[in-house]
Amino acid sequence: MAMHNLSETIAASLLDIQAVALRPNEPFTWTSGLKSPIYCDNRLTMSYPAIRTLIAEGFAELIREQYPDAEVIAGTATAGIPHAAWVADKLNLPMIYIRDKAKGHGKQNQIEGSLRPGQKVVVIEDLISTGGSSLKAALAVKEAGGDVLSVLAIFTYEFPAAAKLFAEADMPMQTLTTYSALLETALAQGFIQEEDLDKLKAWRANPAEYGKSL
Repeated sequence: MAMHNLSETIAASLLDIQAVALRPNEPFTWTSGLKSPIYCDNRLTMSYPAIRTLIAEGFAELIREQYPDAEVIAGTATAGIPHAAWVADKLNLPMIYIRDKAKGHGKQNQIEGSLRPGQKVVVIEDLISTGGSSLKAALAVKEAGGDVLSVLAIFTYEFPAAAKLFAEADMPMQTLTTYSALLETALAQGFIQEEDLDKLKAWRANPAEYGKSL
């Protein structure tokens, strides 16, 4: 499946199972206190075999085409772990996972699994928000001796700050679908109306200010 079609199909799937919900007029409040017209919980995809397979095949195809030298698939704790496992299985590659921080006991590992110095790694994430936690995970792999080829995620909010963060770290990042694709699909399928688009685009441009005028 072409990446453009895959992006639309995954966006439609996320909307269908309510892994992504849009409420432009009644914003959600994130844990950080930020008001947002979107709520994303890609963990729900685990419970839908057809969708998780679509996602795994999308990641696998991207890796075959753009990162054929990949030797290890890494999942971010916790939401990236199952997707990394399915991708590693499809590619018949070793898998590791990355804790948020090193364990406080035993070997105090932050990287679980076997990673040899210099091995080429692709990091699998479920969501790119501000980009901070995803980049932190990738840098943890680098500190452990891995050569990180890219961070791949199911979905990105497309915050300019996240793109800037990855660019400054010289770390490639790609996603299977995007906020832009989601808005197009949501409009086409009647989840939102044309008059909602300006609000939804304004949030992406300046999330800190969103909701103050609602």
